[in-house]
Formats: sequence, C-alpha cells, structure tokens
Amino acid sequence: MHHLAVYNFNNFRVRADEPINQGFHDRNDLNFRAAETSEGFVARSGYEGEERPESWGPQVFPRFHIDNGDGWAPATLSLWRDLTALYAFTYSAIHIEAMRNARQWFDRHTWPPYVLWWVSEGHVPTWQDGCERLEYLHDHGSSAVAFDFKAPFDPDGHRTAFDRAAVQR
Repeated sequence: MHHLAVYNFNNFRVRADEPINQGFHDRNDLNFRAAETSEGFVARSGYEGEERPESWGPQVFPRFHIDNGDGWAPATLSLWRDLTALYAFTYSAIHIEAMRNARQWFDRHTWPPYVLWWVSEGHVPTWQDGCERLEYLHDHGSSAVAFDFKAPFDPDGHRTAFDRAAVQR
C-alpha cells in the first residue's frame, strides 16, 4: 500500500502579518478542517511550536523562498489515499475559492507551487523531503520521483491518468 504525499509552497508578496494577507489567514483553519474531513485524507504535518498535529521534522523551505523579514512562508505537507481524493479536495469549495484569490497574496513564480510523490504506507515524509521533491520537479520535470496533476504517476512509477471530470461531478 502507498499514500500520496503533497507539499505546497508559496511566498507572500509582503510580510505575512500585513493586512492584505488577512484573507489567506482567515481561510487557513477552514482549509485545514476541510482537508481533514475529506474522503481520502490520511494525515498532515503540523508546525514547530504548535501542539497539534505533530510537525514532521523541522520546517524548512525550498531555494525559492524569499524571506520578507518574518522568516515564514505558507507551506503544507500532507498524505492522501490517492490522486482522486487529493484532486477532489484541491478543487473543492473552500480550497478553490482560496486558489482564486491567490494572486492578491502570493508572488508570481516560475517554479511549481506543489509537488506530489508516493510513499509506502506508514512512511512519514519530512518538510525537507517536500522541499527536495519540489526542487526536483522544477529542475527535471514530472517523473515518478516528483510530479503534479498534469503528468501524474502511479505508485509503481508508471504514467497514469485519472478521471478529473468524474471527480468534479
């Protein structure tokens, strides 16, 4: 058995505590709750210094991180049952609404905002794993090592597809 790991990363255009980012912060807990109650959600990493959930290692950022003076950037790390479950959550109500507002909060960039990869059931990826996979996807393109929804792979390392239209219905 395998689980699908996903690491998301972005840079705020300004410091995290600036008023323009309040819409992001207001949606953050709602997005976490929506994910945690979604079909196919397995687990997510918390953040150092927060009680729950436990952090999956020290939080680090990929080389694309731009420090706005607060040492912080929006990032998540989680595990899902499969591509279909993650895709269904990603393009669901609260999360898609947040994605539509992303330009007001985040920098435009040339690197991928997320990366997917398969892990053996029971394996817990670290923040460092997520950074390395995101950088790998940027540098080498989609492969069994690191991929996205546009060019997904199955747990055996073969290119695959899933019915996006069925998920959205």
